[in-house]
Amino acid sequence: MWFVQLRYQFRVYPTPGQQIALARAFGCARVVFNDGLRARQEAREQDLPYVSDAELSKRVITRAKSTPERAWLGEVSA
Repeated sequence: MWFVQLRYQFRVYPTPGQQIALARAFGCARVVFNDGLRARQEAREQDLPYVSDAELSKRVITRAKSTPERAWLGEVSA
């Protein structure tokens, strides 16, 4: 059986408004990733059970949006 692999190459030129929205979205993703990583590292250091993806989602995203420090997480597109 033969498989054909296709490869595409393209560039994206976002408008200034789109650049701001993308920067916010990627910034939020970075913060959420780092918070999740920190939660798992702390659990490992304290010999606690592994923090599941569902628990991380609750802690790092859902609960964090309700705190004043991370309320801005709710301002970006999911």
